[in-house]
Amino acid sequence: MTALPRRTRADMIEATRARLIATARRAFAEQGYAQTSMDQFTAAAGLTRGALYHHFGSKEKLLLAVIDQLEAEVAVQLQAKADAAPTPWLALRARCCGYLELARVPELRRIILQDARAMFGDVPQVHQSAGVAVLERELQALIDAGTAAPGHAGVLARMLYGAVTEAAFWIAEASGDGADDANAEVRLAVSIASLDQLLRGLLAR
Repeated sequence: MTALPRRTRADMIEATRARLIATARRAFAEQGYAQTSMDQFTAAAGLTRGALYHHFGSKEKLLLAVIDQLEAEVAVQLQAKADAAPTPWLALRARCCGYLELARVPELRRIILQDARAMFGDVPQVHQSAGVAVLERELQALIDAGTAAPGHAGVLARMLYGAVTEAAFWIAEASGDGADDANAEVRLAVSIASLDQLLRGLLAR
């Protein structure tokens, strides 16, 4: 009978970090960051508060780790929407509309668009930079192809990213139950219509 390989220390550390992130992610999504007790969610993970401090240093850094995980998933989803679009121009629109639609997903709304903003004032800078970089590449390709009017792709990307992010925050503010949910759907529709208006202004005449 072959003996099972022993788990290395690195494997155990990674498994503990993953368990803390998964448990915190559920707790933050359901209760919100401020309302989540460290003792409560570490106990739910079968760990101690000491394990949290050992692996992350603080509850705030654990929130950042959860945001990193969510943002990575969002990036994959938005890229899939862009890849499915029939033209590069529609790919840009699909990416931007996709981000607005994600403001209606309870987990993303609570953790990224509400808790992250309350804690850090905005989406963490590393994720803003990544989002802007993707938009800049897409806009530069559209400018080079003559689809979009000539312009500074970097500045345009920052302005477009800011507009879409602020609209997502606005949609998230209205999301909740009952009448709030209906209001959020109206805000999403208004935001997509306004996005189309902005994007039309980038087209070559």
